[in-house]
Amino acid sequence: MNKDEQFVITISRQFGTGGHEIGAELAKRLGVKLLDKQILNAVAGRIQVVEEAMDKIEARNPLWRDDFTNFYRNYMAKKEYNGQEHDQTSHELFKAQCEVIRQIAHEESCVIVGRCGFDIFADHPNALKLFFHASVDSRKRRIAEKYDISEYDAAAMIVDNDYSRELYTKTFTGRNWGDATNYDISIDVRQFGVNGVVDFLMNCIE
Repeated sequence: MNKDEQFVITISRQFGTGGHEIGAELAKRLGVKLLDKQILNAVAGRIQVVEEAMDKIEARNPLWRDDFTNFYRNYMAKKEYNGQEHDQTSHELFKAQCEVIRQIAHEESCVIVGRCGFDIFADHPNALKLFFHASVDSRKRRIAEKYDISEYDAAAMIVDNDYSRELYTKTFTGRNWGDATNYDISIDVRQFGVNGVVDFLMNCIE
């Protein structure tokens, strides 16, 4: 990746690895935009179902309201819609999301957290695609501390969120979320910590 030209950095991550924090710090150091919740806001302006779904998620799981993938997990798990309606609505939503992401990335360099960015920009000439992982034990400790919950509850959150991300990726891209060949760099954050990962990536980019 050449940082002197317009670029895209995509971040995929296991739940509890600090991927969002790493992305935010990386975007800050590079002086570019971080794309996460603002994508939701942009899409929500076009498709009302997103706003309705996010309201339900916030009421049901306030700790996870920022995780877009939970919409798909809950939307598909709850039998409120028939298969045809689900297929039409969810794929329409995904296409709208991709359109917004591409439009922003076309206008300026950015760091994208989640949202299958690695697939959206698979053929981008100046993209760096990252995946962050860590042991379950280290992630349990981090989540338990962050949300002030037990490690038992943290483990349940990890299973649910990792499943959501895997399902979301497979459903809308046909790719395996944890396949290293999807990414340019895969990092065990346990070996570095958040700032250490950013330092390492900045050295790579430089």
